[in-house]
Amino acid sequence: HPPKMTVEAVHPGNAIVLFDGKHNDKEKDFSLWTTGGDKGIGWKLVDGAMKVVPKSGSIMTKQSFGDFKMHAEFSTPLMPPNVKGQGRGNSGIYIQRRYELQILDSFGLEPKNNECASLYTTRAPDKNVCRMPGRWQSFDIIFHAARFEGQKKVKDARFSVWHNGELVHNDVAIPNKTGAGQAEGPDPQPILLQEHGNEVSFRNIWIVPL
Repeated sequence: HPPKMTVEAVHPGNAIVLFDGKHNDKEKDFSLWTTGGDKGIGWKLVDGAMKVVPKSGSIMTKQSFGDFKMHAEFSTPLMPPNVKGQGRGNSGIYIQRRYELQILDSFGLEPKNNECASLYTTRAPDKNVCRMPGRWQSFDIIFHAARFEGQKKVKDARFSVWHNGELVHNDVAIPNKTGAGQAEGPDPQPILLQEHGNEVSFRNIWIVPL
């Protein structure tokens, strides 16, 4: 048997480190994040990761982004057997608050447009490489924003996504916002991490504007 190997993603020198879990001080770890209003962030810091607290609300980056490449790691909780469908460790990364890259416990399921690594309700991943709940997983994203001339869109947004190192969206065009995302527009917008009632955890998040 080959030796067991682990791969640790190291951010490039020009990356904006959005979360690295190196502080026990919540204000420092969440210094680049906001709820989008006056409400403070209710998520917890647990073992170098930020963990969703149900009903505390989503969080988003203080900075807005256009084109970028991004790395994020996440872990879905183990849910009771009677919890089905969208209740199984649900969260998502909303690119520009417009396009949701779905997070869900989809281990062993057929790839669908509402399962893990889907562009929610719009495109299923080319393959399902979801790990078991409780194990860390990764998304690597290359995003090119929609192009506008004034308020008229002239080119769709495009995505390439690697899930756990496997390419699952290969430079695909997305014709419109997904699900509950905000309407498309010419201006850059923040990255949002969704609170959807489940204790999903995130760590090692960085982004490089292109």
